[in-house]
Amino acid sequence: MVSEVLARVEGVCGELVLRRVGPHHEIIANGVFLMDTRNGESERLMVAAAADRMPAGATMLIGGLGVGFSLREALDHPRVGSIVVVEREAAVLDWNRTVLGNAGVLADPRVRVVRDDLLAWLPAAGRFGALCLDIDNGPEWTVDDGNASLYGRAGLAMIDDALAPGGVLAVWSAGRAPAFAAALAERYGPVETLEIPVPRGEPDLVFLVTRSRSGSGD
Repeated sequence: MVSEVLARVEGVCGELVLRRVGPHHEIIANGVFLMDTRNGESERLMVAAAADRMPAGATMLIGGLGVGFSLREALDHPRVGSIVVVEREAAVLDWNRTVLGNAGVLADPRVRVVRDDLLAWLPAAGRFGALCLDIDNGPEWTVDDGNASLYGRAGLAMIDDALAPGGVLAVWSAGRAPAFAAALAERYGPVETLEIPVPRGEPDLVFLVTRSRSGSGD
């Protein structure tokens, strides 16, 4: 199917391209496919699974707006009180408000949009009932080198500080990421891993852990 480039911009860490392929849209970063509007099953599952387990009525943080699947799922879930979306790319926000058709969900009164780098913004952000992180293709396939620190011990300590007691961390990944799964288990204990089959290659994964109600994950 023929693709049509709709926009090409310089983003925070390189070139971002929005293209249309038939009825669908795709976002490409530095020549690497990031996301599209075809399905969104794994993104929706990430949010639904975290919401099912989070304290009812709490605030969910969504790291990475993508094409809006995660945000729409959060707005539809009865346990989610409010939502903060952190997205560092202005173009992604603009495309969601225009061609991707998500202006209405972004304007919902329960939604706060923050344009910032998640790693820089999170330490002073307070605590959340759930963190749903989808800012990379996975812990071992990051969009840029700077994101790699999020998935190590220092990054998990920062995440832990941002989780309320009983809060849930959900991380999307396009691969197994055994080192990250081991780091999660070391801090939080048993890790729940959800698998979502894809047409070709390894399944998408969602890693889930819960912060204890009595203290940190240590």
